[in-house]
Amino acid sequence: MLFPVTRLRRLRRTPALRNMLQEVKVSVNDLIYPMFVIEGENVKNPVSSMPGVYQYSLDNLLFEVEKVVNKGIPAIILFGIPGCKDSVGSGAYAQDGIIQKSVLEIKKSFPRLVVITDVCLCEYTDHGHCGLIKDNDVDNDSTLELLAKTAVTHAQAGADIVAPSDMMDGRVAAIRKALDNAHLYDTLIMSYSAKYASSFYGPFRDAAGSAPQFGDRKTYQMDPCSGVKQAILETKLDIEEGADLVIVKPALAYMDIIKAVHDQFLCPVVSYNVSGEYSMIKAAAEKGWINEKSVVLELMAGLKRAGSQMIITYHAPQIADWLKEV
Repeated sequence: MLFPVTRLRRLRRTPALRNMLQEVKVSVNDLIYPMFVIEGENVKNPVSSMPGVYQYSLDNLLFEVEKVVNKGIPAIILFGIPGCKDSVGSGAYAQDGIIQKSVLEIKKSFPRLVVITDVCLCEYTDHGHCGLIKDNDVDNDSTLELLAKTAVTHAQAGADIVAPSDMMDGRVAAIRKALDNAHLYDTLIMSYSAKYASSFYGPFRDAAGSAPQFGDRKTYQMDPCSGVKQAILETKLDIEEGADLVIVKPALAYMDIIKAVHDQFLCPVVSYNVSGEYSMIKAAAEKGWINEKSVVLELMAGLKRAGSQMIITYHAPQIADWLKEV
């Protein structure tokens, strides 16, 4: 029936009615907080392009993790910055690497916290690419063994979930096989399945020290102008290879991809609200152009509505506080 019999404003008349009719609920349990850990002692380096984000040495990281746990955030994802880099990214899979040491200590102090580790070589190679270089290009197949080796050392240290972000073909199968061969059957794989060669990653590369020293990553990360079907195929292959959860990255410009992946597959979909998205909001809020709290919470609702079961976001500690105010 049409107006005046049908009046949809009736559904929005009072705060109580609006709360009762909400279909999208953002919870602290949806959040995963990215953290950067660097070799050294008593280090807290601010990331200039990401206000409020720091590189922490392990001793300081533990204090920050405690704050995260006290806010009720259930999970963190760790990115490591090694003391030295080489052409094969050996710090990524070293038994005494920065991530391996960090996971061990975090799980000792906070055993119930879900610890996710980024599995990639870009932070550890002197060339800044996500795999081994052969003939001036990233070689897919020779990289797989090192990614698998990295995932196993992370899981042996106590990581609950390993998250390959490299976008090499076949890396999920290689990692699942290596984990199972090491009897690490319960370690989950959260694959960056639809990861785009995006312009939104700039601040992250400042934080992780992972900018490529030549060329770009367009031969292995997805073209932002590619169609939805390619994202579906990438995700399908990862799930068939053993991925337990899948990531769409970035978030804001790719909500159509989040929805398509959510509608197509049964496994949980994680969206990554990336560094550039975070920094844009921070910059606009500092200028007084937007209300940071309302914008961020609206964005989180949008990502949930699109189909995200979990959201990786640098705003996680603030969101946890804001949700307590609601």
